[in-house]
Amino acid sequence: MANKVIYYSDPLHDDFAQNTIQTCKVDETFPFAPQSFLWRIASNLVYYGVAIPIVFLICKLYLGVRFENHKALSKLRKSGYFLYGNHTRALDAFLPAVSAWPKRAYIVANPDAVSIPGLKTLVRLIGCLPIPTEAKALPLFLDAITTRCREKSCIGIYPEAHIWPFYTGVRPFPTTSFRYPVKENVPAVAMAVTYRKRKGLFFWAKRPGMTITFSQPFYPDQTLSLRQARQALRDQVYNFMCDTAARPDNVVYIRYEKRAEQKPFDSQLHAMQTNSN
Repeated sequence: MANKVIYYSDPLHDDFAQNTIQTCKVDETFPFAPQSFLWRIASNLVYYGVAIPIVFLICKLYLGVRFENHKALSKLRKSGYFLYGNHTRALDAFLPAVSAWPKRAYIVANPDAVSIPGLKTLVRLIGCLPIPTEAKALPLFLDAITTRCREKSCIGIYPEAHIWPFYTGVRPFPTTSFRYPVKENVPAVAMAVTYRKRKGLFFWAKRPGMTITFSQPFYPDQTLSLRQARQALRDQVYNFMCDTAARPDNVVYIRYEKRAEQKPFDSQLHAMQTNSN
């Protein structure tokens, strides 16, 4: 089914989102978790009254989302938790919201999310927590994570960080973001995206639909050190994603191939040939 090939060099840092957003600064002046009464009213009205209905339609009709083992999240209605997914579409930012419904969801995002002209306030209202670009803002960002978690919300994280559209594997990711569930002693759940063939009259039905498979909750091991507990939690999430992605019915729509590396001699020879021409 693959009709396109993308060549990559670095699975940790290559990004194929293809946006032209001018990233704005997210420093200590950024309001990560406003607590005013008016903000909460406005945020809930926009989130539940406007965003959620639109997001459900996008996920159902355009992305073709289906859930597997969604009942795993029903065990966490009285707890905050972190939802980790593989980053394969720009629109998968909506998945935590539809997955956690009716629980409120927030998403940890690249600063680009709050850099779109005219949409910064809207993005914040529906629950974006941008990663700081300035070190001074980090404590405020971490406090916001703690606040939302203790409100028993779902917090969505894409630890791969960069978007690889329709990628059917799982890229390596660090343990950094797993400090949050360990620190708060709340569960982490893996949200593994795979793709399947779909039928329909609209042009987007030619693209595969998304199947979201949830793991059972993984709880931090409080008998381990912070570093060890972080690593253990990361490995549980990563292994579940890899096992799910390895299904034979995971449809390849875009094929990814590692770019061949030129040897130093080949590079020098190529440069000499180019100069001689």
